[in-house]
Amino acid sequence: MSDPDSDVPFERLAELDKLIHEPARLSILTALSSCGQADFTFLRRLTGLTRGNLSSHLSRLKEAGLVDVDKSFEDKTPVTTVSLSEEGRRTIARYWDDLQALRDEANRWEADDMDSSD
Repeated sequence: MSDPDSDVPFERLAELDKLIHEPARLSILTALSSCGQADFTFLRRLTGLTRGNLSSHLSRLKEAGLVDVDKSFEDKTPVTTVSLSEEGRRTIARYWDDLQALRDEANRWEADDMDSSD
């Protein structure tokens, strides 16, 4: 595990929230943060995920309280609408803030900054 007081920002990348950092879930959350809500078909096309893969990731995100899933019918056709929960909105915003902070630190970091006593 990396040292939280480390001056090396790259070590802290491993500490990013893995639930969100997973590419498919990051894609879903980022898409929803942009459009607010989306139906399952639109989200599937937007992310490029298969039905089963998207469904699995949405279940995981719903269990974590990051998305709300509404299932209804329109003329006997099932419609699933997905939106970010308030917790999901805060979590994805915090994730991007953390990632940007790490990026900024990495841009300022110099190898000479490392403690050579290790």
